[in-house]
Amino acid sequence: MSTDNAQADDFYLRYYVGHSGKFGHEFLEFEFKPDGKLRYANNSNYKNDSMIRKEVYVSKAMMTELKRIVEESEILKEDDALWPVPDRVGRQELEIVCGDTHIAFTTAKIGSLVDVNDSKDPEGLRVFYYFVQDLKCLVFSLISLHFKIKPI
Repeated sequence: MSTDNAQADDFYLRYYVGHSGKFGHEFLEFEFKPDGKLRYANNSNYKNDSMIRKEVYVSKAMMTELKRIVEESEILKEDDALWPVPDRVGRQELEIVCGDTHIAFTTAKIGSLVDVNDSKDPEGLRVFYYFVQDLKCLVFSLISLHFKIKPI
């Protein structure tokens, strides 16, 4: 395992999920930069909501933990070639740089595990599905704890 300094310097993560519909471009996006900056954006025009944008720096320990979560999830071993392509329902994007590994996945929005099980790569998409669930939970916790807002 590498040192804490190396873990902070060679790690980047970005997640996006969104669609364009009758309420315009609605999306959730967040990224962790190598320096620990967490950028969060949630845009919904439903009931005239406005965009929520937040930025906060997380500790080196948090970045180390995030990298551990990525490595243990085995998401870096997956391939999105057989995953559903984005459609009118929406798209998801996941980009991770972890050491010398750089992945960029794009797939359709996943409504439930039924969508995962019906795909051409249920095992790989299941890893993605649960990883994204865990990641969103972590980010929502960080944002709500720091800013005292409900991100959803």
